Amino acid sequence: MLKEFKEFAIKGNMIDMAVGIIIGAAFSTVVKSVVDDILMPIISAIAGTPDFSNLFIVLRNPTGETFTSIETAREAGAVALGYGLFLNALIAFLIVAVVLFVVVKGMNQMKRRQEASAVEPGPTEAPEATAEQKLLAEIRDLMAQQVAQGSQ
Repeated sequence: MLKEFKEFAIKGNMIDMAVGIIIGAAFSTVVKSVVDDILMPIISAIAGTPDFSNLFIVLRNPTGETFTSIETAREAGAVALGYGLFLNALIAFLIVAVVLFVVVKGMNQMKRRQEASAVEPGPTEAPEATAEQKLLAEIRDLMAQQVAQGSQ
């Protein structure tokens, strides 16, 4: 059983998948930073709201107090709809989707170019002639010699 696990873990696909997961986690951190630290302040400045992540609606408030943040509302036991957090997540998703689209599109273009170059005949030698073609070439050469000798 240990031998089977070792074979499974060392397979190329498993290693490729692990690298992909690690890069994906790092990419997620970068996207979160882009959304939270760059895009959301710009969008918030345009929309007039200082921070989207703090936009919420209290659906049920057992204490009756007014909350200034979604965290304090939830800590007090209120049911709050955090649509600002959803907007942040939606923007992060759209960024990831656009980046993945660009990456996949580029990979598809490279693949098409590679397939096209494989199909196009390059500067190669002519294929070897068949026996029939060789015989016809000999007959042609003999006839050309006879014509050349007769004109002399």
